[in-house]
Amino acid sequence: VSFPVQTLGKCAKMIPVMIWGYFINSRRYDGADISVAAFITLGCTIFALYGDVSSKASKSGANTSTYGVGLMLGYLGFDGFTSTFQDKLFKGYQMETYNQMIWVNTCSAAVSFLWLFSDSSIGQAFDFVGRHPKVMYDIMILSTASMLGQLCILYTIREFGALLFATIMTTRQFLSILLSCIIFMHPLTLQQWGGTCMVFGALYYNAFIKAGRKAAKKSDAVKLDGTEDEESDNLIANPER
Repeated sequence: VSFPVQTLGKCAKMIPVMIWGYFINSRRYDGADISVAAFITLGCTIFALYGDVSSKASKSGANTSTYGVGLMLGYLGFDGFTSTFQDKLFKGYQMETYNQMIWVNTCSAAVSFLWLFSDSSIGQAFDFVGRHPKVMYDIMILSTASMLGQLCILYTIREFGALLFATIMTTRQFLSILLSCIIFMHPLTLQQWGGTCMVFGALYYNAFIKAGRKAAKKSDAVKLDGTEDEESDNLIANPER
């Protein structure tokens, strides 16, 4: 697939997460959540389609094909399923972040080892490391970075849910494209500025809505505590009641 299609795929993570959340966790999303997801996805789409967002190397890359689009849709589906199912495990079994991380990585390592063993590539991998021992330093750096990234991802999913994680990843992808255009001095078109305003407007609206919900819950909790205290005082003053 071409670079813009890759960008669009990475920016559309919120939609499959909401779909999987409905089927796996029976979660219902209100109009505000759906509107925010739609505006962020649409804003990123407009930004990627109406301007030069690719590097010189990517311009000479492969064109978009039906097979490539199918792979991108498969990536979106499996990626959305992963974060949503991790959210379900956290809430259904009260497991720690480290427990899920070690077992997922153990299963991934086992699958990778069996795959390499099945096509006789495991020997070549060990031979390469034997011929280039310094590559272990790079492997350790990549492994450490991956481990720290997984900790942040799993902690975010556990504390805030899969949808917020998808929102963060979509925003990060959008900001990386925007910074790339600024650094490499790609002028933004009028449509791209409109897409930028849509993304940040949706994010600010989402933050405003969530702040209002938290304030409403806090107010309801305070009123409930006040009612319980008043009933307790009435019982003390009138024990016959």
